[in-house]
Amino acid sequence: MNLECDVLVAGSGAAGLAAAVTAAHRGARVIVVEKADVFGGTSCFSAGLVWIPGSRQARAAGIVDDAEAALNYLRGEGAPFLDEAKAEAYVREAAEIFAWFEDHTHVSYHLSPLWPDYHQGVAGASPGGRSLGANPFDARRLGPRLRQLRPPLATTTIFGGMMVGREDLLHYYGMSKSWRSRAVVVRRVLRYVKDRLSGYPRSTRLSNGNALIGMLALSAFERGVDLRLNTGVRQLLLDGERVSGALVQGPDGPQEIRARAGVVLACGGFPANPALRARYYAHVGAGKNHRTAAPAGNTGDGLQLAQAAGAALKDAQHHPAAWTPMSLVPQPDGSEVPFPHYNDRGKAGYIAVDRRGRRFISEALSYHDFVPAMIDACADDAEVCSWIVCDSRGIREFGIGRVPPWPSPIGSFIRSGYLKQGGSLEELAQACGIDAAGLRQTVARLNAGAGRGIDEEFSKGADVYERFNGSRGHGPNPCVAPIEAAPFYAVKVVPGDIGSFVGLRTDAHARALDAQSRPIEGLYVAGNDAASFMGGTYPGAGITLGPAMVFGHIAARHAVLRLSTA
Repeated sequence: MNLECDVLVAGSGAAGLAAAVTAAHRGARVIVVEKADVFGGTSCFSAGLVWIPGSRQARAAGIVDDAEAALNYLRGEGAPFLDEAKAEAYVREAAEIFAWFEDHTHVSYHLSPLWPDYHQGVAGASPGGRSLGANPFDARRLGPRLRQLRPPLATTTIFGGMMVGREDLLHYYGMSKSWRSRAVVVRRVLRYVKDRLSGYPRSTRLSNGNALIGMLALSAFERGVDLRLNTGVRQLLLDGERVSGALVQGPDGPQEIRARAGVVLACGGFPANPALRARYYAHVGAGKNHRTAAPAGNTGDGLQLAQAAGAALKDAQHHPAAWTPMSLVPQPDGSEVPFPHYNDRGKAGYIAVDRRGRRFISEALSYHDFVPAMIDACADDAEVCSWIVCDSRGIREFGIGRVPPWPSPIGSFIRSGYLKQGGSLEELAQACGIDAAGLRQTVARLNAGAGRGIDEEFSKGADVYERFNGSRGHGPNPCVAPIEAAPFYAVKVVPGDIGSFVGLRTDAHARALDAQSRPIEGLYVAGNDAASFMGGTYPGAGITLGPAMVFGHIAARHAVLRLSTA
């Protein structure tokens, strides 16, 4: 039996659910189709941060910001590939739209006042106040739907299902120093134990992107949004040149869904499509290695569907994807699960070296900047990789990659081969396949200035963003400390991504555009299916989820407006 609705959404990540909630709140009948057997998309793997210039949280904290400063920053970052119209729409509307979500849905965020924009040397960069973090969410409110929520990456949980939110990291790092931090961690563990004893498959205290999706999903369910899992879009339906619905393939076979107001594509881009990665990622096209953290289902369905309906692709970007270094954590079944390295590289007493034992960048810079530098450093190597190195003091305080800090045991990580250990730098180099003389010279160069807080090679800790990534309370430079306390440790990282930036052309209303920049009536695009309006740059924390939610909202708002004018 064929179905009818007002708005059909393909994809159940932050962009898709934001569009669904917005349309349903305005009285539209909404169907969301998701080809996976769980909902939440890549957003469930994310940190849950959003980049919102001039948010009411920032204003309440007395942080002065304005749209023109944010726009100038985006211009400095994205030119010549910046989409000026969408950038203007974003900085003008993002704060108001996000306030709407907080006022009318279960979405709840807090300010991260010290989180700076990533490139402080660019005009308009903020020293802090544009990034917001998701508050924890009680997944018990989802009822049986919790089992359909995509879990976070297994490598970002502990004890087989306990989430560690960004708001908890300081407490985990501080367990060796603070009774208060130990008490917080104990409460988190006891909550998790209670959840498991109560029959829940994992922790019900959701953090990061899982919390955001839980909030949006509950808001959608309360508004009668019809979420259909295991249902993929096979073809967009056209009435003349207008998109009027889609042919989907679900558990009961093929089915037509007609959408009076329009179709929103939010399928997550193409990071899991090997052919498209080879086409747009230069190092992959050259035969080099790469690992995405996105779900396996993010294969570019939205791009292919829209192009078949006449939409155009925008592939001129500074970078085709959001780069992130990944380590690969061995699992009991023999597989490897990626772990994104956001936090460890910038800490004092940590460096990253190539196989020659040489550093290639300030490790405290953005993950998006780290990967291209690693690729360049390995241009003549068969494999692109580097090693994050620390000593026993560093690993005790902060861990490294998936390896937790004290008092958690680390023996299993050494036995699996994920964590390399050496009683001396030479032994560590041999275990990793690093040139021992090169590593010894690099560490000696670092140690020579470390006591004074000076990194003579890359000026690690040079600005407020780098220092934000460092070791809180460590002086004189929170990003620099000697590496000298044996044993020594290292984890191998490879190039990866958390989503693609190449995508479909869209306008400020999130409408898909054809090759002549004409809107395709009835077709909207949000999230990573849409080309990065920031020109394939990564200006700050939350520049993926923020636009996903804002343009998901804008798409639904514009589509539903058609119902009242039809």
